[in-house]
This record gives sequence, structure tokens and C-alpha cells, in this order.
Amino acid sequence: MTVLDQVRSDMTAAVKARERERAGALRMVLSELQKAAKDGNDDEVAVLRRERKRRLEAAAQFRDGGRPELADREQSEATLIETYLPTELDDSELDAIVAEAVAQTGATSPKDMGKVMNAVLAEASGRVDGRRASARVREALTP
Repeated sequence: MTVLDQVRSDMTAAVKARERERAGALRMVLSELQKAAKDGNDDEVAVLRRERKRRLEAAAQFRDGGRPELADREQSEATLIETYLPTELDDSELDAIVAEAVAQTGATSPKDMGKVMNAVLAEASGRVDGRRASARVREALTP
């Protein structure tokens, strides 16, 4: 079962259970997944990550603007989206991937960060946030 099918099934269940907020959030996610599929982008994980990031950024802006009720709603939508994402790599697994990528690319300085990041993200295959990976690679390459 694809993520799209799972979201569609969960949305139907939420509508039947009269869970308005959950159904609304799932409708938005479903719409984005369908739009991406129509455009030829079959990377469902990337769409989910993008939508989660949007929700988290909106929540931060609402908090800064003094609207905690809207921030909480955006945060809950981000949490809902996270349930459809693959589990994140823990720190030790990420460090092992970074070390292996540094060895494979022969990177010695922060100038080689691009090559290492490409290798890390390819190996992690959507199970790590780019900022977190970037921070770990920077730590590994900084003398």
C-alpha cells in the first residue's frame, strides 16, 4: 500500500468518525500527494517532508505573532504528517553513514561538504532531515 493509498484510507476513516480537524489535515496532504503524482513527482516522502516543514514554519510564525491556538493546530498537523514518514535514523546510525561517506569521497575539508552530503543523503534515502545531516557532516569535516 502506497502512502497515497494510506492517507486516502485514513482520511475516509476520519470523515466517517467525524474527526473534522484530522480529516481536513489529511485532505490537504492527500491533495499535495495527488498534485505531485500528477506532475510526475513520485517521491511521496519528499512531499511529506515538505508539507511537514511548511507546518512547522507556520507554527513558529504563529507563535512569534502571538497566535498560540493557530500554532498548536499547525504543530498537530505536522505531527500527523510525521506518522506517514519513515522513521528517522538515530545519531549513531547517521554518524556511521557520515563517516563512511567521508571515507568514500576522500573529503578532508569543509570545501568537500557537497560531495559528502550527496553520498549521505543517497545512503539515508529519506530517513534523515537535511539540516541534521548537514550539521553532522560539518562536524565531521571541521578539524
